[in-house]
Amino acid sequence: MNPPSRRDLLRAGAVASAAVLCPSPASASPPSKGCAPPLGPVRVLPDDPRYGDLVRRGNRRFVGTPDEVRVVGSTDQVVSAVQDAVRTGRRVAVRGGGHCFEGFVDDPAVRMVIDMSGLTDVYHDPRGFGFAVEAGATLGEAYRRLFLGWGVTFPGGSCPGVGVGGHIAGGGYGRLSRLHGLVVDHLYAVEVVVVDRAGTARAVVATREPTDPHRDLWWAHTGGGGGTFGVVTRYWFRTLPTPPARVLDFTVTWPWAGMSERGFRRLVGTFGRWCAHHSAPGSRGRHLYAELVLARPQAGGHTLTGQVPHDSRHLFDELVAACGDGVGVTPTVTSETLPWLAATLGGESDDGKGWRLKVKSAYHRAPLTERQLQVAYRHLTRDGDLPAGSLSLNTYGGATNAVPATATASVRRDASMLLFYLAGWADPTADSRHLAWIREFYSEMYADTDGVPPGGAYINYPDVDLVGAARPWADLYHGANYPRLQQVKARWDPRDVFHHDLSVRPPGR
Repeated sequence: MNPPSRRDLLRAGAVASAAVLCPSPASASPPSKGCAPPLGPVRVLPDDPRYGDLVRRGNRRFVGTPDEVRVVGSTDQVVSAVQDAVRTGRRVAVRGGGHCFEGFVDDPAVRMVIDMSGLTDVYHDPRGFGFAVEAGATLGEAYRRLFLGWGVTFPGGSCPGVGVGGHIAGGGYGRLSRLHGLVVDHLYAVEVVVVDRAGTARAVVATREPTDPHRDLWWAHTGGGGGTFGVVTRYWFRTLPTPPARVLDFTVTWPWAGMSERGFRRLVGTFGRWCAHHSAPGSRGRHLYAELVLARPQAGGHTLTGQVPHDSRHLFDELVAACGDGVGVTPTVTSETLPWLAATLGGESDDGKGWRLKVKSAYHRAPLTERQLQVAYRHLTRDGDLPAGSLSLNTYGGATNAVPATATASVRRDASMLLFYLAGWADPTADSRHLAWIREFYSEMYADTDGVPPGGAYINYPDVDLVGAARPWADLYHGANYPRLQQVKARWDPRDVFHHDLSVRPPGR
């Protein structure tokens, strides 16, 4: 079958905008005109009882005060909302799942928020366009629909409540990425509402086809991050992998009680060495995904969680045995073999939306150094009344490292671990203490490289502190791909309509 033309894809987008698609997996014809009309557009103003919910959907440190929230249910509605914002000179931002760790959507300068709550469909286009996932869907919704309908999935994140719109644009990493790569390694096309130099909003479909004149816009959405080039309304995937039928879902906890600093360093160092040893694309360890969450003593212990296909349980046994050697305490081990979907959706929650949060990230090619192990121990054990803070070491590599760094905008293709620093609290009066803790922790961890990680950071864990770092934030997030992203920005958003503190800057800025 020949790839669909851009005209075909645009026509598909127009049909999808006209009605909520409702074909069955076996459907061989376009959706009928009898399908329900889309939600919206709904214009919610500050005096509307719905306003409070729509501006408090993310990190509680940030609450927006826009003039209006436009809830949309079709691409045409997004075009209209963007055009209204441009015509009236109002700054616009888009909200999908509401999971952003920084205040990009809730910036006081943002006067219109486009809420994607009505664009949540997941379907297989019967004309050969592949699997379509609308940008307002959550990861959990996408996993459930793709698997129950067609037995496939994409290798995205482990939090079901995260919105796909920003997650995919930032690369998309999750439990199956060591087996199947990033989500964007499977991305065929993206539909984006952009604004040209004349101020006209329109929808554009860009594919990965080498002959597509809009291919650069597709490439920018394979790791360039959200909120930079336009409003994504849907993604297409021509082929997707089949997940394991059954997985071993595990939790292993080593208690703080009785653990010495030597034991702590042994546990963390061994995990890092295992990740480095199993980070190659063909490593047998690529079947296992794990997160080692190093918590403060108030949490009780350090927890290893993750999944592995049931027939690869031996990898889990080997990892637990290796990590526990010399630690000096006996772990509590809980594991259960579950169908893949049940295990994947088992963690459904509000994903921390009730908390005040600050996060940081770092890619590591090698295990933590002895100095870094000492730093981690000291910061996790200091300030005994600090209620919540952690450092997660996540397995990386495998199939993710099989893709050239320039093939997508996701440039980090040689890491063995992705580190996630987190501070979470509820009391607004405790902001300064928690922010100081995580900032000092991070800076000291990378004191040898001017306070920033030499391997870079993950744009889906945004950290505005890096704007003032010794090394340019654009290099930390995008590396050598940044100049190319700037060229895409200049072409598709020449008026810089879509911007925030970590968005791609136009050339020369």
